[in-house]
Amino acid sequence: MHNLLISLALQESSSDQGGLFDFNATLPLMALQFLALTIILNIIYYKPLSNILDERDEYIRNSLTAASAALDRANELTSQYEYDLAESRKKAQSIIKQAQLEAQNMVADQIQEAQKDANQLISNAYNQLNVQKQQALQNLEQEIDVLSDQIQLKLLND
Repeated sequence: MHNLLISLALQESSSDQGGLFDFNATLPLMALQFLALTIILNIIYYKPLSNILDERDEYIRNSLTAASAALDRANELTSQYEYDLAESRKKAQSIIKQAQLEAQNMVADQIQEAQKDANQLISNAYNQLNVQKQQALQNLEQEIDVLSDQIQLKLLND
């Protein structure tokens, strides 16, 4: 093959250089060189480069899918946490209302008990005053009787 190339090169140099396009042995040789270069570049450069680009695209696609799934999961968790928080707030509100009602009932019971105690104290004080009044009246009657007896004795003795 090497001899063929040399003989073609010699023939080319010896032939007349004619027109714009010479169709001699160099044209197919150039076409073969171009094809060989294209095949070599395809094997050495373009296929590994396209494999790397394909792997990168696949990695990006997988990353986007994973990120989308993670975002969906985060949104689900957020909505679940918001729902749980709302339920907790409702429960807390009901507990607070229940505690307020219980406190109001306890206060009302204590007020009623205090009123009963106050009424009982007033009743006891009224009863004691009545007893003391009765005793005072009895004491006064006795003193009046004693004084009237003394006045009667003085009047009779005089």
